[in-house]
Amino acid sequence: MHRRNWRMYCGFLLAAECLAQSAGVPHAITWQEAQNRFRANNPALLAGQVAVEEARTEETTAFLRPNPNLTLGADQLTPLHSDPYRPVAQSYLFWSINYLHEREHKRELRLESARQGTGIAESEQSDLTRNLLFNLRDAFVRVLLAKAVEGVAKENLDSYDKALAIHRDRYNAGAIARVDFERLELQRVQFVSDLATAQVNLRTAKIDLQALLRDRTPVDAFDVTEKFDYTEPAVTLEDLRAAALRNRPDLKAAEQSVDKAQTDHRLAVSNGSSDPIFGFDVAHQPTPLNTYLGFSVNFPLRIFDKNQGEKARTSLDIGRTQRLRDASEVTALHDVDAAYAALESTLALLRPYKPQYLPEAENVRSTISFSYEHGSASLLDFLDAQKEYRATQLSYVNLIGAYLSAVNQLNFAVGQEVIP
Repeated sequence: MHRRNWRMYCGFLLAAECLAQSAGVPHAITWQEAQNRFRANNPALLAGQVAVEEARTEETTAFLRPNPNLTLGADQLTPLHSDPYRPVAQSYLFWSINYLHEREHKRELRLESARQGTGIAESEQSDLTRNLLFNLRDAFVRVLLAKAVEGVAKENLDSYDKALAIHRDRYNAGAIARVDFERLELQRVQFVSDLATAQVNLRTAKIDLQALLRDRTPVDAFDVTEKFDYTEPAVTLEDLRAAALRNRPDLKAAEQSVDKAQTDHRLAVSNGSSDPIFGFDVAHQPTPLNTYLGFSVNFPLRIFDKNQGEKARTSLDIGRTQRLRDASEVTALHDVDAAYAALESTLALLRPYKPQYLPEAENVRSTISFSYEHGSASLLDFLDAQKEYRATQLSYVNLIGAYLSAVNQLNFAVGQEVIP
């Protein structure tokens, strides 16, 4: 029995230790998870969605019919030459109701204008999302880049420590001079400094990303994961320009503004027409017994005010919105061209690294290290080879980060994710 209890106790301890270790491992979020968190928590996006809902409520207001007017009254309460003891003998009660009938499709045009306003609000919300996601992905890419640089710095330090251990043995054996070994040890400071700088940059990038996500996880328990590499884009510039014209929400909002301006002009013309007011009244006079019904139609005479100002303003607004739409199209195409040029420039620098520069840097470092260990190369050659290898690796990693930033800029310019 005691042995069984002891085994159960050891099992519980082992399980608790495993849970503690798994709890200490940070959960690395993907780009898709970061987007989902951002959409759910960002106050600007949430406020913009409320603005869209407010625009939808204006559609209800725009399509409401005019309210009828009801009038109740009493007349001849104190007629002249009446009996002073019966002041209301000849008075009578009456009521009337009238209703404004809107002509020329005013309600339908108001509803159409309100719906177009809702469409503009939705497009503006999409454009706000596009801008904020661009900032989010930029912060996400900076974390990935900082992680990659930290990994390179750790790898370089570990590799140099292994080489330094070999040279320490050579120094202890009297194969190299003390001053040469000290110079090798001093070179290690640069690798340590690179690692410390990379760790600070990584921590800062994580803090910036957490601020955008409104994530209060401790920095050490927060991490991201995504492929940190480049792929050749399978799209052409013409495809990207066409996609931008189809998908850019700011361009779509400009086009919707043109349609709304045309609808508003038709509404202004319609508002310049006269709307009749139909009335119906009933009165009853007890003495002498007299009950009557009445009907009336009231036509406003639009002699002076024919809504001329609004007609002219909305007509001018059509031309203004068309010019703004043209300007938005020029801006969209310019953004695509500039982003594509930046991407192509980055790729031109990046393509030779994997097949040529990285293998050459590794080969030079290995060759010079072997030669130095066997006395065929100088200490300066060894240090230069180490420096060139470190610089080549960092250049490659930074170019990958520049590529991902250029992809983010291109997706932003097109208005959709054309390159994942």
